[in-house]
Amino acid sequence: MNTITREDAKLLINLAIEARRRAYAPYSKYQVGAALRTKSGRIFTGANVENAAYPTTMCAERVAIFSAVSQGERDFDVIAVVTANGGSPCGSCRQVMAEFGLDTVVLIADETGKVFDETTVNGLLPGAFTPAYLKR
Repeated sequence: MNTITREDAKLLINLAIEARRRAYAPYSKYQVGAALRTKSGRIFTGANVENAAYPTTMCAERVAIFSAVSQGERDFDVIAVVTANGGSPCGSCRQVMAEFGLDTVVLIADETGKVFDETTVNGLLPGAFTPAYLKR
């Protein structure tokens, strides 16, 4: 597993806490923030954005990842995910994270910054379906 310093973890968690404050979650009231660091050192944040048509809701993790990809970044180092109670990323987010690297470190924390888990995408989604399965 990639290692990250305590200071780096704290920075990313704090950025995810800040992003969480910008979440638009009028239906679930479950605000989520994410902070993604790329291997080049750039940081992208995301907050969940809900919609009255529930399937069009977007999770914070995917907002951060899609933002990074739209800016030309595809090599990720670590993502911090913050919820009120240290909830884990959903299956859709796990699959999107797997697309960009099973070794990406995942920090899961609550709104106070308490870390509940430090794992990898592979730890969250063992046996993930990856682009390698599509190569001929």
